[in-house]
Amino acid sequence: MKIKVCGMTDVDQLHQLDEMGVEFAGFIFYPKSPRFVLKHGLTGADVKKAKLKVNKVGVFVNATYDEIMNHIDNFGLDMVQLHGHETPYKCSQISNYIDVIKAFRFGENDHVEWTIKDYLGCADMFMFDTGVPASKNEREVKTLYGGTGRKFNWNRLRGLNIDKPFFLSGGIEPNDASLVKDFMRDPVAKDLFVVDINSRFELTPGVKDMNKVKKFIDELKSNE
Repeated sequence: MKIKVCGMTDVDQLHQLDEMGVEFAGFIFYPKSPRFVLKHGLTGADVKKAKLKVNKVGVFVNATYDEIMNHIDNFGLDMVQLHGHETPYKCSQISNYIDVIKAFRFGENDHVEWTIKDYLGCADMFMFDTGVPASKNEREVKTLYGGTGRKFNWNRLRGLNIDKPFFLSGGIEPNDASLVKDFMRDPVAKDLFVVDINSRFELTPGVKDMNKVKKFIDELKSNE
């Protein structure tokens, strides 16, 4: 099983991901995120100079086409994750240039297959994450676009035929390796491509607890 560690902001920690054999690292380009990569001082020149083996994924929320293209070039991104309300047309436009992961944030009553159907032909991969519900006050003071630590109910995917490689996300914790491995035995997991971890593995936003990351990866990949 492949792993993505999202919300990366530090070159030394990126090198540690390489040493662990992590396949994907996420860089968040959403200014309202506490993991906004530019706020932490990490530059495209730093990332290119590091000559990383890990695949670099840029995470965007309702960004313009030009913004996305500029960051792809500046950081040498390998993939783009669209985590906002991007249309199928916009996904298709960007996927002509780079692989696109379209993220979906599901509330309790959202229908999974109905939500993803218009994106089957324009995105290369999907990501399933947790959406609101949040408290009324929380909705008023900030917009929740991932990295919230909220659990995604994976059972909502059981019995479905996604028919597209997908990333499993949504509040995955250091002690969840056995739960992920159980989900991997479900028929829907034939399309499971990457397990995505983020906020539950942090010391502070953007700074990972690499011991927790390594322990989770070792447990998830044991007996594969």
